[in-house]
Amino acid sequence: MSSLAAWISAGILTMLVARAVWVLRSEATQEDDGRPRGIPPGDGYTEITSDYSSGLGGGNQLTTRVPKDPQEYARSFVPKRDRQRS
Repeated sequence: MSSLAAWISAGILTMLVARAVWVLRSEATQEDDGRPRGIPPGDGYTEITSDYSSGLGGGNQLTTRVPKDPQEYARSFVPKRDRQRS
């Protein structure tokens, strides 16, 4: 590789790294504009429906119920064998 090609490659690499750092810093400092994250705690469930279709007549539909109560949500991650002990 000639020295000119090495300098050009180094310059392009430097610009790419600088651009990546600039993008990451700008995304890290963006405000959320008051948008709430997640769902507010409460009673009941939030239902999430996912559909899959292969396009050839097959497919799947799944409905997942996620509790709005944070304690109940945390308990859902405890294995069944450990839930029975308490």
